[in-house]
Amino acid sequence: MTRAPAHEATGDLPLPGRLLAVATRMFAEKGFENTSVQEIVDAAGVTKGAMYHYFGSKDDLLYEIYHRLLRLQMSRLERIADGPGSAGERLRAAAVDVLDTSFRHLDDFTVFFRSTHLLSRDHREAVRAERRRYHERFRALVEEGQREGAFRGRTPAGIAVHFFFGTVHQIGTWYRQDGPLDTAAISEHYVDLFLNGLRN
Repeated sequence: MTRAPAHEATGDLPLPGRLLAVATRMFAEKGFENTSVQEIVDAAGVTKGAMYHYFGSKDDLLYEIYHRLLRLQMSRLERIADGPGSAGERLRAAAVDVLDTSFRHLDDFTVFFRSTHLLSRDHREAVRAERRRYHERFRALVEEGQREGAFRGRTPAGIAVHFFFGTVHQIGTWYRQDGPLDTAAISEHYVDLFLNGLRN
């Protein structure tokens, strides 16, 4: 099937959103280093001047891809963590949500873990700080469950969280849409392995 030009496929988006959508797709397909600003603006159907009105550089586009995904996941995590239910129930919901948003934004996710090291120093440090805040909020749910007795205390919460996210971060290297399991089934397997490793 022939793919529609990016400016047609994303034509309903506001210009900044269109540029981000095109850049995300191209970075995921070709890599950040192998994608030029000219290719991005051509695919988006805009001029370089229009792009530079919103984004000062290709690095700014890359940072915004990360920031957008982290902002989405953080807002959802806070809503789940502060919501009803036991710590175990909220941790399960949060873990499922991490996987759900990662699968639904797979291009962003792929770019995130393939190209973080290519960000400018300031942007790289900002991304790391955002990721750290997210992991700390997630770890707090594990610690709450340990205090309640739902999870065994001898496993350091930080190790459990690093283990879980380490496996999640590998999804982009092996997941294929035509594989034998759909994303919901994969998420359930991941979350069950994670929580079963914590339970008393």
